[in-house]
Amino acid sequence: QVQLVESGGGLAQAGGSLRLSCAASGRTFSSSVMGWFRQAPGKEREFVAAIRISGGNTGYADSVKGRFTISRDNAKNTVYLQMNSLKPEDTAVYLCAARTAITIATMASKGSYNYWGQGTQVTVSS
Repeated sequence: QVQLVESGGGLAQAGGSLRLSCAASGRTFSSSVMGWFRQAPGKEREFVAAIRISGGNTGYADSVKGRFTISRDNAKNTVYLQMNSLKPEDTAVYLCAARTAITIATMASKGSYNYWGQGTQVTVSS
């Protein structure tokens, strides 16, 4: 089992920055990929960014490329999402996710993740 605890959400102005953190506990050694997804009211949950725990390979949604950066600190079992140049359309609940299975699914496939955090609210004002 893997438990995910998120922090860092809050309010920001357009053009501002926030950093989200996701601390993992439990069988953290079994997690191969960790990612961030977001869900706005009335919308489908969508992929934001992901990182391979071993190797550090990253992937991003086109909508956040050049603005968001995902990173990890394996010693702390923590992944981060640095969000810069925030836009009102970034407003959503952001969820941390982890997957343990060996799979050919892309990192953007939300169905491939088997552990999820509680979500943290990010609100960006105009």
